Amino acid sequence: MAGAGDKVDYVFKVVLIGDSAVGKSQILARFARNEFSLDSKATIGVEFQTRTLVIDHRSVKAQIWDTAGQERYRAVTSAYYRGALGALLVYDITRRQSFDHIPRWLDELRAHADKNIVIMLVGNKSDLEEQRAVSTEDAKEFAEKENLFFLETSALQATNVESAFQTVLTEIFKIHSKKNMVSEPKSNGVAPAMAGTKVLVPGPAQEIPKSKCCSSM
Repeated sequence: MAGAGDKVDYVFKVVLIGDSAVGKSQILARFARNEFSLDSKATIGVEFQTRTLVIDHRSVKAQIWDTAGQERYRAVTSAYYRGALGALLVYDITRRQSFDHIPRWLDELRAHADKNIVIMLVGNKSDLEEQRAVSTEDAKEFAEKENLFFLETSALQATNVESAFQTVLTEIFKIHSKKNMVSEPKSNGVAPAMAGTKVLVPGPAQEIPKSKCCSSM
């Protein structure tokens, strides 16, 4: 763990999205503070917390934004997708409707966020297996179709919460590390430190659009 006074090489913004009451705030509390509250209240608007990790010997500050799932806040929170490098798309495994709404949340995310955003589909409340309404197979199939990472988590039991964030942050880090090595040919293979910098760069497989004036080929 990097200390509070240590240099930060990267700042990665990650958003939590999904219906209200699927456990987004609890997932954030478990990751950021290792806490869980049984009387959690609905998020109003947008809140964020940070946690600094070390990935491949670099200090990475994760800036995690918790967006309200209530319908009336969606127009407000759409602005917060901009600049996000990662997203956890959360549903409740005991509420089929929250899973059925995932395509709409995904469309909204892709409309407002960077096209190369790293997305993890998260089925929360895996501790309530006896109340399951969404099969793991259905979620896996959707994730594969949409090219998303997928995990089932329990914020209550702290199951896979760390893994979900670590997977997303590590994937973001890989993308930016590769981009730095390509864009800094004179650095002898050493990526420059980017203290406190939020970066948006294309992933390694991004299709570069041709200019409209030259697209006749």
